[in-house]
Amino acid sequence: MRLRGRKGIRENLEAQAGFVILDPRSHKGKWHTLFGNDRPIYVELGMGKGQFISQMSFRYPDINFIGIDMYDELIRRASEKARLAWSERNVETPPNLRLALANVEFLEDVFEEGEIERIFLNFSDPWPKARHARRRLTHPRFLEKYRRLLNENGEIHLKTDSQTLFEFSLNAFADFGLQMTNISLNLHREGPNEQHVMTEYETKFHGQGVNIHRCEAIVGEKALQRYQEHRLDNYRLQDKPQANKSGQE
Repeated sequence: MRLRGRKGIRENLEAQAGFVILDPRSHKGKWHTLFGNDRPIYVELGMGKGQFISQMSFRYPDINFIGIDMYDELIRRASEKARLAWSERNVETPPNLRLALANVEFLEDVFEEGEIERIFLNFSDPWPKARHARRRLTHPRFLEKYRRLLNENGEIHLKTDSQTLFEFSLNAFADFGLQMTNISLNLHREGPNEQHVMTEYETKFHGQGVNIHRCEAIVGEKALQRYQEHRLDNYRLQDKPQANKSGQE
């Protein structure tokens, strides 16, 4: 992707020090210190223009969010969207959001093991050609990174319009031994699902009638334990026999 940024874009980003992180490697293992609290950290890899991460930070103020992208211009656009979202609360700079300039290939240089709790992969490049499969962000070589960096409550949330990427991802999660849940082949089947913040691409594709695929992969041990204790209860047979309507049994 080639983006034509505005003149003086680097100066613009440098002027937002503390909110825009141009050298995220310097915060490895110290992101909670940067936020000033011990709240969970959720990260979006490849945030694009920032609509999703901006709205998520606004909707969930008790969670720390980090939006990552490798293009200066997208960081700039995301910073504008984030400030606009929070202006509804008369807040100039979102307190629970940071925008980091980084390449996902070197994610382990940005975060310490167990430092983050959730990873969002929203409409990542599907790299449809088989010879490019290693570049897909759900390829096992990336899943290995995620498993190290996610904590005991860790999860991966994936959304895509690409059936090819979705099928590849489901198989990759399964081969990696990850429990999957909340799988949807058409997230907005009955209209926009208000429980989910939509990205720019998602809004566009939904308007065109394109199906949005979504799933969650459980990585952390505590997250898996919660799933097994609560979610699977819905599928267990009840021990008590149900009385018939007449009450005679």
